[in-house]
Amino acid sequence: MKTDHNIELLAPAGSYEAFISAIGAGADAVYVGGPDFGARAYAQNFSQEELLQAIHVAHIHDKKLYLTVNTLLKNREIQERLYDSLLPAYEEGLDAVIVQDFGVFQFIKQNFPGLHLHASTQMTVTGPGGMKFLEEQGATRVVAARELSLLELRTMHQTSPIEIEAFIHGALCYSFSGQCLMSSMLGGRSGNRGRCAQPCRLSYQVRKPEDAYQFQKDFCPLSLKDMCTIDLLPEILNAGVTSLKIEGRMKQPGYTAAVTGMYRKYLDILLNSDKPYHVADRDRQDLLRIFSRGGSCPGYYQQHNGSSMMAFSNEKKTSGLPEKLPSKKESISGFLFLYPQSPAFLEVSCRGIQVTVSAGEVQFAKEQPMAEERVRKQMEKLGNTEFEWKELNIQMGDHIFIPVRTLNELRRNALMQLEDALCTPTKRSLSSHPVFSPDTSSSGHDSSAHILVSCENIQQAETLCLNPEISGMYLYYDAMEYCIHKEIQKTKDLYLSLPYITRGAAPDGFFDTCRNWLAAGMKGFLVKNLESYEMLKEAGWQQLCILDASVYTWNNESIAFWQKENILRNTVPYELNEKEIAHRNNSNSEMIIYGYIPLMLSAQCVRKNTAQCDCSEESMILKDRYDKEFHCNCICHPWKTGNTAKEEYCYNILYNSLPLGLLKESRKIQNLGIRHLRLNFTLETPQAAAEILQQFLQVYLHHGSAPDRDYTKGHFKRGAE
Repeated sequence: MKTDHNIELLAPAGSYEAFISAIGAGADAVYVGGPDFGARAYAQNFSQEELLQAIHVAHIHDKKLYLTVNTLLKNREIQERLYDSLLPAYEEGLDAVIVQDFGVFQFIKQNFPGLHLHASTQMTVTGPGGMKFLEEQGATRVVAARELSLLELRTMHQTSPIEIEAFIHGALCYSFSGQCLMSSMLGGRSGNRGRCAQPCRLSYQVRKPEDAYQFQKDFCPLSLKDMCTIDLLPEILNAGVTSLKIEGRMKQPGYTAAVTGMYRKYLDILLNSDKPYHVADRDRQDLLRIFSRGGSCPGYYQQHNGSSMMAFSNEKKTSGLPEKLPSKKESISGFLFLYPQSPAFLEVSCRGIQVTVSAGEVQFAKEQPMAEERVRKQMEKLGNTEFEWKELNIQMGDHIFIPVRTLNELRRNALMQLEDALCTPTKRSLSSHPVFSPDTSSSGHDSSAHILVSCENIQQAETLCLNPEISGMYLYYDAMEYCIHKEIQKTKDLYLSLPYITRGAAPDGFFDTCRNWLAAGMKGFLVKNLESYEMLKEAGWQQLCILDASVYTWNNESIAFWQKENILRNTVPYELNEKEIAHRNNSNSEMIIYGYIPLMLSAQCVRKNTAQCDCSEESMILKDRYDKEFHCNCICHPWKTGNTAKEEYCYNILYNSLPLGLLKESRKIQNLGIRHLRLNFTLETPQAAAEILQQFLQVYLHHGSAPDRDYTKGHFKRGAE
């Protein structure tokens, strides 16, 4: 099979032992977590010394090493730790960093020139727009969302020249990566901080709103099977994928070795043979036996969702791991010259690189001359080095003597110099101090609070638009159409809400209508992902964009990144606490003070998987072991244009059991310097939404007393771990 791009097999390593196993099993590159900022905080991970050694060893073998810096960082972490954490690895020759946070992205781009930036799957890149945007920002690779089809990947490859990395094996998250707050909100362990507790793998009872609960014992409606794509490798390569990524930094070295070895075998067969591609049943079963969670599935490459992808249990089975872990030795060739009254010379070469060293002086033997066999035996003692002899030619005079320690010194120095010669081309030096984005906070803004509401449906909008005290509304297409017709834009700022997940093109005529609405007085857009943002940027509307909380701005570097894009506002993330928000630049932000927090966004559909798909945008209710109920909304028509035809790219939103409600925290919030405050209405009836809104208006605008209601404060006090 021929491809128009180089192919890389990328293996995980949660420990140094797993790294050695991955290289030994045939990985072209390995991704690892260092002592800081990796999205697998509970993996063994690498010490700084192990990380530097791994970079060195990878380059000896002409392999690459990527470092995960794919968590969201707080201001103090960027300002005090990020530079010092990355500097040694950068100088050693680290090949790339995998990044989620745009503040981290910008900081690395500015401070570590030439270091490749890979956009993590945590960025939720779902199409060519997001990929094009990241290309413009300087990314060299995008790790695509796991939910994408082969067709979507092919479209991305045809749109942008930067590399695509895609998962081919391992665990599947129920949520789009980077869009899950479930572990964070339920237990304080944030997936965005690498500490996911996997509550999605637990059992839940399930029901339709009008029915009784079903599946009451050990049923895990959110637990997916693991992915196995060994049969799909030709299709994945034809789609334009550059890097084939195996998931598993939390798994043991034997898993890494076995899975990497199997994919290496079939990738080599595919790339070096013109015969029809075929996977042996035994090899397929071996992969399943290595690790299985209710069987396996080929992921989302050929289907959008469905019960065949679900394990519906949390039972894990593993067997068949190799007893001996593989390791790799680099083949070297050498010439040893031993002639009396001359230094001993050793030439060693590897991959076209040659070094020559000398040591001591060869002497005439006074008694027993040294035989070639003894010399060879001593020189072939390569021990724990990364090398093995392919050939060693020895030229020596008759009747010579040379001390064994001199031969050892010669061999040791030659290999050290060869290692340096193999690794030096990738090493760098950096003498500057860290550079941070300038402080862009501003003062002197209007000090009064502006209350805005977000409406999930047209019925809420019809009721809330009548309230004279709200200054603005976030509306989906159908509700915007109603409000523009009623000329609500003459008294309130109206913003069009775009989908949480954007895949494929917008409906025909969508942006033409937006242009008409802007001319009529609509103020802008609420943007929830990179794909939507790039669509608006291409239309020249980025200055009309408000980033929702799902486009993370945890730190001032990320805020500065988006201010360079000239956006209108950002939204304070859900996972920051009061103190962290206070140390954030809030001059261009708004904050959500009420609403059911979206815990997960998923391409899967609870309704379809447990009942049937009827495209009616109904909800399902899940109940956990503590009897807490979670509404799961089916978003069958993401663009909300009124078209009832079945859409391919639907998704679910799983909401928290209690709404966020910061009624009693009004004074603290007003002291944070945030003047745009938003109430998100989703599950509420129009009447309930109007009542809740009035209570918040009384507290925030009229300084009334806060009534007692059953709200969660989210992370406002505790913060995310």
